[in-house]
Amino acid sequence: MIQRFSASSFVAGVMFGALLAGAWFFRNVGGLPLTAESPTIFPADGKSLAPESGAVSVADQPSGETVVVESVTVPPPGVWVAVREMSGSDLGNVLGATRIVGPRSSVVVALLRATEPSRSYAIELYRDDAGGTFDPLVNSVYVDFDTGARVVAYFATTE
Repeated sequence: MIQRFSASSFVAGVMFGALLAGAWFFRNVGGLPLTAESPTIFPADGKSLAPESGAVSVADQPSGETVVVESVTVPPPGVWVAVREMSGSDLGNVLGATRIVGPRSSVVVALLRATEPSRSYAIELYRDDAGGTFDPLVNSVYVDFDTGARVVAYFATTE
């Protein structure tokens, strides 16, 4: 039985508990969401080394003023589907975005600037944190609940 209370023992116990809680909460450190400034692994063969998400699917396609996303399988209230160019192995500028409110197929995203032939691009999903307006600086990146990683799918233009 404890005879007296020790403040240092209490603090040590709280710190140990916080350490255990943090270890449990961040147990999948490799799958934590990345920020826009973080590097994206995108090897020369066009395949991402990041965990694949079933939330978005896109195929290689001809260059042009629109991008067709094969499918987006997110529950309501939906997401913003953004097309981003690749800058080396990093995600670059957002070329266009469209809002969907639930699962959809054949999503057409109109672009502010056309994609170019033989280049790499990405589809990235964002939550609507800006009240119906797309702003990549305000909207948070949509995270796959199974992998803990942001939802990004890569594609290339063919001509």
